[in-house]
Amino acid sequence: MKAKVFIDTNVMLDLLGEREPYYNDIAKIATLADKGEITMIASSLSYATVFYLLSKNESAVKVKEKLRNFKIISEIAQLDDLVIEKGLNSNFTDFEDALQYNCALQSECDILITRNQKNFKNSSIPVMSAKEFLKSIGKK
Repeated sequence: MKAKVFIDTNVMLDLLGEREPYYNDIAKIATLADKGEITMIASSLSYATVFYLLSKNESAVKVKEKLRNFKIISEIAQLDDLVIEKGLNSNFTDFEDALQYNCALQSECDILITRNQKNFKNSSIPVMSAKEFLKSIGKK
């Protein structure tokens, strides 16, 4: 069974914004998803956030194309009533992180990939950086 890997917004930004020094590791994960070796999942909230942030420096047309390409190799976790309810009632100090975490749980993800691991310290699933994940599967 292939791993279901949830991609936090900051990691999605690293990939689509080609942000160094993080880009290469998340690009390797995206390649694994493209090859069907893992299932990569991001929340619907991340799409809006990434569009907003990237379009400050790139054209909206270019950013939408990047998001379309990302959507081809990933699945979208829904931000629904239950996720919002759980986020509102969680002990997370960062509401956006609470939403991301509950999206990952609802999507039955095996791992959450983020650069803000300290914000997910009470996670019931493993939380890793992209680099740590690659190392854990012997791809680094």
